[in-house]
Amino acid sequence: MNTNQRAQILDVAREALQTEADALQKIRAELGDCFIGAVEHILANNGKVIMTGMGKSGLIARKIAATLASTGTPSFYLHPGEAFHGDLGMISKEDIIIALSYSGETDEVLKIVPFIIENGNFLISMTGNPKSTLAKNSNIHLDVSVEREACILHLAPTTSTTAQLAMGDALACALMKMRNFSSMDFARLHPGGSLGRRLLMNVGNVMRKSDLPIVAEEASATEMIHAISRGGLGLIVVMRGEDILGIVTDGDIRRAMESRQTDFFDIHPMDIATPNPKSISPDEKLIEAEKIMTRHKVNSLLVVDAAKHLVGVIQIYDIKL
Repeated sequence: MNTNQRAQILDVAREALQTEADALQKIRAELGDCFIGAVEHILANNGKVIMTGMGKSGLIARKIAATLASTGTPSFYLHPGEAFHGDLGMISKEDIIIALSYSGETDEVLKIVPFIIENGNFLISMTGNPKSTLAKNSNIHLDVSVEREACILHLAPTTSTTAQLAMGDALACALMKMRNFSSMDFARLHPGGSLGRRLLMNVGNVMRKSDLPIVAEEASATEMIHAISRGGLGLIVVMRGEDILGIVTDGDIRRAMESRQTDFFDIHPMDIATPNPKSISPDEKLIEAEKIMTRHKVNSLLVVDAAKHLVGVIQIYDIKL
């Protein structure tokens, strides 16, 4: 591939991104009462939010349904074709329907509109044509019209689907804010995910609590090396009885070997230890341990009980499994 072709690739990509970015800026500027009304009705609703759409709009509707469901608004996707052939029974009278069709004239979507109206459901549409059949038959219409598609032929749904997706994300974010949806709420809906694990699990659940690498303050350099090798944590804890004096990392030992050279084997732990090491309670959440590590730029924390006695060690690798 020559230099000119490489430049063309980047030019096309940048133009596509700019086209979509411009469209989102336009939609952002035009948000108003219809968007507020959609949020208010969803908040006041006792049923579910049912997303529907065909083709590319259907794919976006699926994503919006998943986002809403994971952020505190019960929601699912209903295929309009399947709905017309029996799945309309999935719609309860309390449900709100959000129908996506960029043209606003998608046949499969329009076929289920009479049922939605007769059933008494509140219908929100998301189209690029406020004068379309779908828009006119909706209780609220969200305008996601774009000037042109990012596709080089200006034909394939690109900018328009980005606009739909962004509008769905905006709805989800606004609903989260109005519901005071917290990170803990998110974690409860994502217990198997990394964030859920960090928000729900305690330090005590994952800390290393047996065979801790502990040395006395009078330990020799050789004993320190053996302890840090056996411990497998990259550190040793220097103790005087039950009192924690400091920690020595493998980095501390390497630096001491370089700087002390022939005198290295004369050192004792507190000669190179970090006193008053950072610690945390076993009852704290993993997310708090991660915050402390990030704030102080350390990879390990000592876990101590109420009496400040050592009960374990937690490392960043334990949190980000």
